[in-house]
Amino acid sequence: MQKVDVVVIGAGNGGLASAASLSLEGKKVIVFERHNIPGGCGTSFRRGRFEFEVALHQLSSMGTIEKPGPLRKLFKDYGIENKIDWIEIESLYKVNLPGGRGVALPADRKKAEELLISEFPEEKDSILRYFEIVYKFCSESADFMSKSAGTNGEPSDIKKFMVKVGFAKKYPILAKYGLKSTQEVLDEFFKSPELQLCLSAYWCFMGMPPERFPFSILAKCTHIYIEDKPFYLRGGSQVISQALTESIRDRGNEVKFNCGVKNILIENGEAVGVIDDNGEEYRCKKIISNISPLHTYGNLLDEKDIPAKAREYFKAYTVGISALTCFIGLDCPPEEIGFTDSFNLIYNSLNANEDFMGAYELMPEKDPIIATCYTVDDPMVSPKGTSIITAGTLKYATEWEKLSPEKYYETKYKAADIIIERLEKNFPGIRSHIEEIEVATPLTHMRYLNHPGGAIYGFEQDLKSSVYFFPRDNFVKNLTFASGWVNVCGFGPNYMYGDTVAKEVAKEV
Repeated sequence: MQKVDVVVIGAGNGGLASAASLSLEGKKVIVFERHNIPGGCGTSFRRGRFEFEVALHQLSSMGTIEKPGPLRKLFKDYGIENKIDWIEIESLYKVNLPGGRGVALPADRKKAEELLISEFPEEKDSILRYFEIVYKFCSESADFMSKSAGTNGEPSDIKKFMVKVGFAKKYPILAKYGLKSTQEVLDEFFKSPELQLCLSAYWCFMGMPPERFPFSILAKCTHIYIEDKPFYLRGGSQVISQALTESIRDRGNEVKFNCGVKNILIENGEAVGVIDDNGEEYRCKKIISNISPLHTYGNLLDEKDIPAKAREYFKAYTVGISALTCFIGLDCPPEEIGFTDSFNLIYNSLNANEDFMGAYELMPEKDPIIATCYTVDDPMVSPKGTSIITAGTLKYATEWEKLSPEKYYETKYKAADIIIERLEKNFPGIRSHIEEIEVATPLTHMRYLNHPGGAIYGFEQDLKSSVYFFPRDNFVKNLTFASGWVNVCGFGPNYMYGDTVAKEVAKEV
């Protein structure tokens, strides 16, 4: 039996950040990871002469060297900022509308406003007013969160504060728009459905259609990516994961690969340690789980130790969406097929809410396509004269789970063929330049992430399950969580939330 201060289950973004932060505090930490590499979604893999990024499109909250954002400051604390070659991205995204019209939004407020006004001159006043509301909303929200719940940010504390007398007077924009959907707000401001699509692109980052996507998350994504700039990094997200692992080990702590946790030990209702996959026992003062609460409570605790309150609590939350993704290596540079912006959202129609319903079906015939070409931002990401593209759609796992093994392989390549055919309309010639292709389905994500439903965003991040209502309540003393299952999803948010959780745990250890 070994003794440590804190056990971290899972070397995903939140788990690694938690362990790195605790290591800085001088705590004895051990991280358990079943995969043979760190990162969870923050990893890469090779096919032929290409190394494919698994999940990162753009990194938020970095800021510049002159004006560092919170994530850059955090990486500096961990000692990894200067170990990574950061690449600033000049555009937020390009929206490809039906009919061939494309609108690429610059990562600058004034330039974005000017471009949108030039594209939609009849809505000039609404565009300017919208951006003003987005910025005021984020300012009020930041002030509210800092004063309402301290560093814990517990949903119960926030909800109590929201009903206090004077809230609406002190935070008028937050009070008006805080619990509205993206679609509600866009309908209030704009008549043009094309313009609405140009401003709502970040819905795909959370896996929710505009009618269910919280405006609060859209506003914060828009503000953060404009002010702190979107970034990519040479080598992809695996570089961050490896740097964090080394930071943890350099401070004398351990990250164990090919070894997960089999059981959490409970004594007198408190978590006191774990048994790993090799049968070794580790005693600790605190446990941070970076895996889903459903798996943590349902699979790592003995039946008698699962709190009845936890069973009831999680009935209110729905497992989120997964993805169908084609990882494509091309034998030509991106400009040869007309791929000029790194992050693209391709629409089948002007009704994103209706098209999103394709996520419940097997074939991606109408789903919005998310296509990223990393070579646009970093020509060195693949061999000279080649390109790396990931292109796919959001998909729920239900229909994929029904397939037989034989039918599964036939179906996934048929689905990939549909995606390639649709890409041909925007990027003529892409099919003829494919050198390597790998296809990931919800079952692939289920296999590698060990997430229910292959969920890539944790629980559904809609109005009733996110922002002020994240499932952060804990039901076993000394056991807490740090992942996208209990926080807004995304690389930046989860690194920072993992750090926040660790700082709270450090005070108690």
